[in-house]
Amino acid sequence: MANIISDETIEYVGILAKLELSDEEKEQAKKDMGRMLDYIDKLNELDTEGIEPMSHVFPVDNVFREDVVTNGDDREQMLANAPRKKDGTYMVPKTFD
Repeated sequence: MANIISDETIEYVGILAKLELSDEEKEQAKKDMGRMLDYIDKLNELDTEGIEPMSHVFPVDNVFREDVVTNGDDREQMLANAPRKKDGTYMVPKTFD
C-alpha cells in the first residue's frame, strides 16, 4: 500500500463528515482510504492521450419542447373544496402573531 493515511487525516475526515468512529472503524477507514488512493494511482497510469472526456457512457441528448400550459387557470375548481376562501385565495389560520 503506497498511500498511507495518517490518524490525523482520519480524525479530520471524521470531523468533516460529523462521524464518531471507534478505533476499529478508524483502522478500517484508513485501510479503505488507502485502497481507494492506490486504485486512483493505478488509473492515473493509464494512457488517455487522444481520448475525449465524457460524462456518460452513452450519448445523452436533451429533449427540448415548448412550455405549453395544458391545464389553464382552473382556480374555481381548485378552490371548490377549500374550507375557507376569500377573493380567489385559500384562507388559513394564523401561525404566529
